[in-house]
Amino acid sequence: MALLKVKFNQKKRVKLAQGLWLMNWFSVFAGILVFSMGLFLKIELRKRSEVMDNSESHFVPNSLILMGILSCAFNGFAGKICYDSLDPAKFAKWKTLLKPYLALCFFFNILIFFTALICFLMRGSLESTLAQGLKNSMKFYRDTDTPGRCFMKKTIDMLQIEFKCCGNNGFKDWFEIQWISNRYLDFSSKEVKDRIKSNVDGRYLVDGVPFSCCNPSSPRPCIQYQVTNNSAHYSYDYQTEELNLWRRGCREALLHYYSSMMSSMGAVVLLVWLFEMSVMVGLRLLHTSLESIANPEDPECESEGWILENSLKDTLKSALESLKKIGKFNQVEADAEGAEGEEGGKTPAIATVS
Repeated sequence: MALLKVKFNQKKRVKLAQGLWLMNWFSVFAGILVFSMGLFLKIELRKRSEVMDNSESHFVPNSLILMGILSCAFNGFAGKICYDSLDPAKFAKWKTLLKPYLALCFFFNILIFFTALICFLMRGSLESTLAQGLKNSMKFYRDTDTPGRCFMKKTIDMLQIEFKCCGNNGFKDWFEIQWISNRYLDFSSKEVKDRIKSNVDGRYLVDGVPFSCCNPSSPRPCIQYQVTNNSAHYSYDYQTEELNLWRRGCREALLHYYSSMMSSMGAVVLLVWLFEMSVMVGLRLLHTSLESIANPEDPECESEGWILENSLKDTLKSALESLKKIGKFNQVEADAEGAEGEEGGKTPAIATVS
């Protein structure tokens, strides 16, 4: 028994073709939207590529861009088919192409669905990328005189100001690295010498943070040096809410920013997938209803359209049998080639008569 069998007359077939033509052009615009989202996300990721550890994060925008281009191509082609289906003479040239085209549409819709899932599931990969990338970038904050790294100070400062964050996981991350360049240290000073000697790696570590960690909303002037020294400042306790530094780490801030963006894009792609599925189902009904016309010379006669010619169970069963036959055929061919090779390897015996 056919799955989702529907009876059509000439009027219903025309309405279905017209409706599908309109839906396909809506899908083309949806494809442009998906392409634009991928391009926007790629630009946003490239803006902060210096604080990311690898290029895996670009897999999502690249997938969105590809799906957008394919959506425009597939739906533009389907729109042409639906338009030509109104004229039996024009539709005849598409009959042989419709089955393989619908098979391609099926795999394309699977790709769209997985692209939507990737948008939701990339949070873990993005988190590790940001954590390692920010950690490495903070080490280069002081290298303002090193070619290739001189821009890193500005990048980190602008990032902390824009996202209202400080450090990788928090402001204390700055205590573990030397973020002040040796160029601005007085090595004749006893304090500087003592701090460098007290560190195994010979780094100048302080309980201070860059100016970009300061919260301008705080009524108190920014305390960015001796942050943990309560006695160094009047009426000050760094563990209270009066601390005028951003408490949130930049990893968390960026992760929230990109995750919310990807989740929104994933929801849009999921809606596009549902729309594409409905278009594919409609195109299949149109295809089968036009093929099942009993008398092609009488276009006004009734016909039947369906999604699958047999039930889902029977269709899967026949597909598995076909795959088994292909496997057996390949095995027989391999055995035959092996037998020919063995026969060819034998040398004929030569009898000698003395």
